[in-house]
Amino acid sequence: MRIVVGSANPVKKAAVEAVVGDATVDAIAVPSGVPEQPRGHAETIAGAQTRAWEAFDTGGDESAVYDYGVGLEGGVASFDGADDLYLVMWAAVTDGVRVGRGAGPSVRLPSRVAVRIRNGEELGPVMDDVLGTDDIAKKEGAAGALTGGRIDRETALSTAVAGAFGPFVSELY
Repeated sequence: MRIVVGSANPVKKAAVEAVVGDATVDAIAVPSGVPEQPRGHAETIAGAQTRAWEAFDTGGDESAVYDYGVGLEGGVASFDGADDLYLVMWAAVTDGVRVGRGAGPSVRLPSRVAVRIRNGEELGPVMDDVLGTDDIAKKEGAAGALTGGRIDRETALSTAVAGAFGPFVSELY
C-alpha cells in the first residue's frame, strides 16, 4: 500500500507511519487552502481535506499512484460551553472517492497564549517565543509542551489519522 501525506513536516509523516504499519509513506508539501493559522473547526477540517486531496492528486501519473492521500491540520478553536481557546487537530484521508475525517485530542491554551492568538498571532511562533524554542511544530509541538510531554505532537496527530482511516478499515461504516 502507498500513502502520501500532504505536508513536508516530518512529524506529520511519522504520525501517519505510526498508524499504517508497513505501508510506504511519502510526504509532499501541498497547499492547505486555509490561513497559516486555521481558526475554528470548519477551517481546520477544510485544511486537512484540501491537503489530502492535493496530495492524492500528485499520484496522477503511472509512476506514483497512491492508495490514500492524508491531510493533517492543526488549528485553534473554541467549543460550545467553554470560553477557552483550544489547540485542535484534524486529519482527512481519501482514496480518491471517499473521505474519512478524524480529530485528535484538544488541549486548552493558557490564557497568555490564547490572548496572543486571538490578537492575530500564530500558535507555533507564540509557543516558540513563550518557551524559548525554535520550530516546536517540527518537534514535540504545542501538545507536548502543554501536557508536560504526556502527549507529543506525533501521538496527537496519529490519533486523528487513526480516526480518519476508520471508514476504510472498519465494516461499521
